[in-house]
Amino acid sequence: MAGLDVLDKTTQLTHEWINEVAKELGTDDKKKAFQGLRATLHVLRDRLTIGEAANFGAELPILLSGFYYEGWKPERTPDPARSKDAFLTLLHQQLSHYFQKESDLDPEQLARAVFRVMTNRVPAGEMEDVVGILSAEVKELFPEAVRA
Repeated sequence: MAGLDVLDKTTQLTHEWINEVAKELGTDDKKKAFQGLRATLHVLRDRLTIGEAANFGAELPILLSGFYYEGWKPERTPDPARSKDAFLTLLHQQLSHYFQKESDLDPEQLARAVFRVMTNRVPAGEMEDVVGILSAEVKELFPEAVRA
């Protein structure tokens, strides 16, 4: 894709996100990091209002936002499941779906890793808006800096 600056830039930024998630998870497995990022973004997206899901999606690199919107049914959001356990159960199910087998990723460790990366890469105001919509239990998965 060399020569198409917008594609080169979004590919680079998406790789940076994946690499940061891999580092947070303590793995060199980029496929695992990508699928974990993808699954976490999908479960988070479905907890947000339509407007906030769109606002957050606009903050992602273009390539990553395509994966974020993949399979989205806005008429089904926000999903009424609000507990931390429900969030982590849905994340576990998404991981199994994407890996087409049982994943060895711990859903809570994964969510915390992805949310740390998000907090580092998404403007603070947008992160506050995202976290503000979530239940107190799910907010516990985010870094303390954005829970306040």
